[in-house]
Amino acid sequence: MIVAAVFVLLILFGMPIGFAIGLAGVTGLISMGGMNFLAIGPSKIFNGLNIFPFLAMPFFILAGEVMNGIGITDRLVKLAQVLVGRFRGGLAHTNMLASVFFAGLTGSATADAAAFGRTLVPAMVKEGYRRDYACAVTAAGSIIGPTIPPSGLMVVYGSLMGVSIGGLFAAGILPGLVICIVCMAVIVIGGKRENLPKAARGASLREVLDTFRSSITALLMPIIILGGILGGIVTPTEAASIAVAYALFIGVFVYRSLTLKDFYRMLVRTARITGVIFVIIAFAGILGWWMSFERIPQAIAGAVLGISSNPMAVIAIIICVLLVVGMVMDITAILIILAPVLVPLTEQIGLEPIHAGIIFVLALNISLMTPPVGACLFVLSSVTGEKLERISVKLAPFLIAEIAILFLFAFWEDAALYLPRAFGFAQ
Repeated sequence: MIVAAVFVLLILFGMPIGFAIGLAGVTGLISMGGMNFLAIGPSKIFNGLNIFPFLAMPFFILAGEVMNGIGITDRLVKLAQVLVGRFRGGLAHTNMLASVFFAGLTGSATADAAAFGRTLVPAMVKEGYRRDYACAVTAAGSIIGPTIPPSGLMVVYGSLMGVSIGGLFAAGILPGLVICIVCMAVIVIGGKRENLPKAARGASLREVLDTFRSSITALLMPIIILGGILGGIVTPTEAASIAVAYALFIGVFVYRSLTLKDFYRMLVRTARITGVIFVIIAFAGILGWWMSFERIPQAIAGAVLGISSNPMAVIAIIICVLLVVGMVMDITAILIILAPVLVPLTEQIGLEPIHAGIIFVLALNISLMTPPVGACLFVLSSVTGEKLERISVKLAPFLIAEIAILFLFAFWEDAALYLPRAFGFAQ
């Protein structure tokens, strides 16, 4: 209890999540045997980071930074607009479809929210959309980014739990597309109620072809990444490094818009983002070892199975825990702390490891748009100036739809594992 109390108090006092985890872990070591166990700390920090697939994360982040910095976002938005802009609420549909295209570049919900919060939200407001609704659409679409690969959260989960990252990437494609389709249906259903504007005219076939031609270099990037990984040609880490090389080639030789000064800023942003994530992972190594030593995962598994041994009930409990904790805590920290605790439960009910992984990833991605501390909500609120509570109200129909999709893929194993099985990652 003292470890949990220390962790909660540090969070309440505003300490960064990574350091709060580390100090809570140190408290656990001291509670086990005084100062003698502190010598274990450095080795657990190093072992927590000494996992080769983690190298993929900074490469994927840097590739996304480069592709976003050279103007790829604008090209993808234009492509989405000529494809779906003709319908009622065309810019809302454009926002959602652009999130699918953008997902293959960055795999980051907050990057999606920030980029479209600065570009699409003002454009939607100018066309007659309410700003809170435009922000809600952007938040709902932003979680497609870390669902459709590449996804940093999948890299972390796969590396920590020994699950195929390629299999998780394959499992994320279908849920990401379903989220896009269902959210577009929500836009259609609420179109008249929200008085969404109609486009003056649809794009001509020539405009579609011209826009597609200008966007093809961006669309090739996810094909290169996923094709290489799912085809068994390269590992996720190798695919990430190839993505960086491809992005640099496009920026320097095709668009000729990437300068050394720009690249330096991208490297700095990549280092900052990666540093925050790696600090959390490193210090979680101490806390995770303490939890394993105290057999906390086994105790929690026994308690949950004591309530019900029905697989669907256990899955529902796990999802509820992830969604509730995700409302008040960073999702990377949640994954690192709770995955070792909850995954034994999924093993005891016979859940396939990739299936369990995609449940974790989907639930935590949805947490990015749930108040009070949903990261995407804060990003959009700060970028657009819209009040967080107003965005949350308009977000409710999308949130309900996405939670329904989460339960669909959690309970329907064949749907969740269709693509992993097709590519040979699951039985």
